[in-house]
Amino acid sequence: MMQITPNTKIMLALKPVDFRKGIDGLAGLCRGVLKQDPFSGILFVFRNRKGTSLKCLYYDGQGFWLCQKRLSKGRIVWWPKAGNPEEALLALHVHQIQLLLWNGDLSTVKQPLLWRPIKN
Repeated sequence: MMQITPNTKIMLALKPVDFRKGIDGLAGLCRGVLKQDPFSGILFVFRNRKGTSLKCLYYDGQGFWLCQKRLSKGRIVWWPKAGNPEEALLALHVHQIQLLLWNGDLSTVKQPLLWRPIKN
């Protein structure tokens, strides 16, 4: 079972990806484009071009988890824009990914004060 704890590092890919990619394609994207190790235990979150689906890729030490959420209506409400062309990832806290998975708008929701900074 995949478990997201407060210690889980979560990285959001800012640019949309082709959702025909499976585990190997997304792991290759992590290595090549995002410059991250897909075997590191980071939970990677991707969005499709239309903004109607999310995919999460996670390595738990034994194998990969690939999870997808497709909205039945509408589009994903909140997704950050890259500040500069080289920016590809955004670090999130656990409570932020929970809001995102429920299609919440992170820019308008009152979030608790963070007790520790996210390390990239």
